[in-house]
Amino acid sequence: MRFADVVSTSAAVAETRSRLAKVAALSELLRQLEDPHEVEAATAFLVGLPRQGKVGAGWRTLLSIEVPAAAEPDLTILDVDDLLTQVAGTSGKGSTQRRADLLTAALTRATVPEQDFLLRLLTGELRQGALEGVMTDAVAAAFEVPADAVRRAFMLSGRLHTTAEQARSGGAAALAAFGLEVGRPIRPMLASPAESLESALSELGAVTVEYKLDGARIQVHRNGSEVHIYTRTLREITASVPELVAQVRGLPCESVVLDGETLALNDDGRPRPFQETMSRFGATISRELLLRPYYFDCLHLDGKDLLDLPLRDRLVALEQVAGPFRIPGAMEPDADKAAEIAASAHAAGHEGVMVKALDSVYAAGRRGKSWQKVKPVHTLDLVVLAAEWGHGRRRGYLSNLHLGARDPDGGPPVMVGKTFKGLTDELLAWQTKAFQAIATDSGDWVVQVRPEMVVEIELDGVQVSPRYPGGVALRFARVLRYRPDKEVSEADTIDQVRALLPG
Repeated sequence: MRFADVVSTSAAVAETRSRLAKVAALSELLRQLEDPHEVEAATAFLVGLPRQGKVGAGWRTLLSIEVPAAAEPDLTILDVDDLLTQVAGTSGKGSTQRRADLLTAALTRATVPEQDFLLRLLTGELRQGALEGVMTDAVAAAFEVPADAVRRAFMLSGRLHTTAEQARSGGAAALAAFGLEVGRPIRPMLASPAESLESALSELGAVTVEYKLDGARIQVHRNGSEVHIYTRTLREITASVPELVAQVRGLPCESVVLDGETLALNDDGRPRPFQETMSRFGATISRELLLRPYYFDCLHLDGKDLLDLPLRDRLVALEQVAGPFRIPGAMEPDADKAAEIAASAHAAGHEGVMVKALDSVYAAGRRGKSWQKVKPVHTLDLVVLAAEWGHGRRRGYLSNLHLGARDPDGGPPVMVGKTFKGLTDELLAWQTKAFQAIATDSGDWVVQVRPEMVVEIELDGVQVSPRYPGGVALRFARVLRYRPDKEVSEADTIDQVRALLPG
């Protein structure tokens, strides 16, 4: 199939706000594909995540390429996929020029819309994580398989393009064959915000209430002496955290998959700043700042997968294999005990508590509300869309942030407010440099950036407002921290922002 058909489908999806229309357009394209490699490549292109991952072609290389566009479409889906494979496999001396030559040859064969799509694909501008949910439904519709089966297979494989091809070639049976593989990360289960501790307890029934730590999510895999540790975005960090590897090797088991958090602590046991914990994930050797693991779920133990068991049973396994490293909390507390745990978590310097239904199975993403997070203040994870140049003391720095909430139907983030509050001198200097590296339009006053940075915002609430496209505005918003551990697909949605409206 022509690459132009993928490009036109992507444009049609971007032009409509209707989720049904998006699913229809994507599924129609998928139905027309017969070659398994085409299915995988097209699925990856349409969610903005090439099968090859980052191919090593950055802005500097791409901006240096200026070639006239082709008059008529000539490239096929497989042509472009082969190109990305070649670019990704280019390394060593002279690799930058070889990548540029490969890209130049391909762009010469591309029409104007195809050139634009390719450049945005390679620079990450097409990477709309929210579109994964729409594409999951499109795969189900295209190949007439249950959406839940697609979601589960995607959770276990971590690769939507592989899931799509299995749905095409083998249907529901092929999707059901996906299992948890020790050593291969699975997409994590996430929590939804609760209105209050009382509402979460009332809604979920029998629960466990645990500390919500101010740490970084980790997923631990062990098979014999082989250990792998992944972040919430499924990036492997094993080499950076030798103390965690040693701790996992010491657990009384042969194989295990654990879900948890890790953080650095002060001598008094209080958490150190989140940024210090995250800094360890980029290290290649052990440092003085040691990380301490806290586990809250067990997904596999000694040859038995536990994903489909209720949380109550998974916690029994967790206690058996990693009891001393369990996150603080209590099973089936009454209201007074739950409030005591929440107060204790806050006093210890943590974010709040998690309330989890004991009958819940493990499902990637925010599927329902069986896990809920309760914080003493409102916070939202939003996407930075732009920043304004500062005045006075902040002259020369990008300061006032334009903030967007994720569109759950795969459209661009929806702007919901601005803030310059909470920015330290260190953050101002960092974001000024970082934003200019991902700028898409640098004006005299506002610098537009690629929507790929997630920032955690504290706020007093939201109010109805015609000023922003989402119809709501943030009240007294201030920056808490950036979240390099989160993808845009994990930012809060416009629906979650609107849910904070009074009444």
